[in-house]
Amino acid sequence: MPANPENNKSEIKFLSGPQSRWQEFKFTMKTVFDFIRGFRALHFSGPCVTVFGSARFTEEHEYYKLTQQLSGEIAKLGFTIMTGGGPGIMEAANRGAKEVGGRSVGCNIVLPREQKPNPYLDKWVNIHHFFVRKTLLIKYSYAFVVMPGGFGTLDELFEAMTLIQTKKIKDFPIIIFCKDYHKDLLEHIERMKERKTISEDDMKLFLVTDSIEEAIHFIKEESIKQFNLQPENKYSPFKWLGERKW
Repeated sequence: MPANPENNKSEIKFLSGPQSRWQEFKFTMKTVFDFIRGFRALHFSGPCVTVFGSARFTEEHEYYKLTQQLSGEIAKLGFTIMTGGGPGIMEAANRGAKEVGGRSVGCNIVLPREQKPNPYLDKWVNIHHFFVRKTLLIKYSYAFVVMPGGFGTLDELFEAMTLIQTKKIKDFPIIIFCKDYHKDLLEHIERMKERKTISEDDMKLFLVTDSIEEAIHFIKEESIKQFNLQPENKYSPFKWLGERKW
């Protein structure tokens, strides 16, 4: 779906300060419809595990291959793999699920420079605002996997950790993969603990590992057993609303 410049202009205008009540009402309604489209598209997708990571790694890169393998193993547990729907790590995660016969969904962001949904998605929705997209990526997931990435990946990581820390969502497992890549970040988190801007207990919010086996065991213990998950979504589609599972 090509990016619509008018949508981007609308968002920039909204974030530049107070607008007329009519303009702000229109923006609010567009956001509501973004949420509704996301809810309709993803309602029957769960239970999911969301994989975060950079769009910039190609399929030759070790992080791409690692993500592909890890996501395949997660999909074998019965989870749907959810991503931001784009290339790179997102593509690798969706591809890994598809290759083992698992389900694969994406929540694609509409950008001024077009980001196309990757070809390994069973279902996806195009979203115009990052805050809507983050809500959807978190809403349907019972675990979060953080692969190497940039600003957006860190934003998603700390969003998930903050929501768990503040009890806005349940204690879903967060797995940070690739210790070497995240070395400086982990040192900074340790520094925050030393300076008491986070607590000792906050260090239990996530697992840091390079092991697929350890990650799978962690998801089994902290997600499947803790929340008594079943592979199938308990909700049934309403045919009169044009809904379908897949």
